[in-house]
Amino acid sequence: MSPLEQLSEQLPDFAKDIRLNLAAMMADDKLSPQSKYGLLLASAVATRNREVITAMESAAASIMGPAAIAAAKSAACIMAMNNVYYRFVHLVSNAEYKSMPARLRMNVIGNPGVDKADFELWSLGVSAINGCGACIDAHEKALREASVGSDAIHTAVRFAAIVQSVALALEAGVQMNG
Repeated sequence: MSPLEQLSEQLPDFAKDIRLNLAAMMADDKLSPQSKYGLLLASAVATRNREVITAMESAAASIMGPAAIAAAKSAACIMAMNNVYYRFVHLVSNAEYKSMPARLRMNVIGNPGVDKADFELWSLGVSAINGCGACIDAHEKALREASVGSDAIHTAVRFAAIVQSVALALEAGVQMNG
């Protein structure tokens, strides 16, 4: 049984729709294997759920090399920082903050060690999970400029949503049983 099938088996009965969405996601081939599994791993890291991270990393390791796995984790980590900062700048009423330099190191965005479009797709998924509209817009624009179509972009955000819901369902199941 694959790590993702094992993860699906752990989902509580109340999460039947999530189980079905997870199965449909795994059968979906709209993204290349590296794009898909990097997105799943980056999204898993963004959920902060150890079970989901472990399962997604195990699944990704069968498709991706160590450099790509590190890049997916980097996307999640750099977006954790950027999503907080840029969501603040975007939402705060005081426009003064928009003119201030971020002064945050984010070199990995310029040199992620994988195809730039993959890294942008992973960053978009994490930004959707973290709810940063400014980052979502920036990554969607970068993907369009890289000729990534709306179907792939939409698929990436759907997959991130499914990964997030798997993590939440597992947590809620533990709370109910614990």
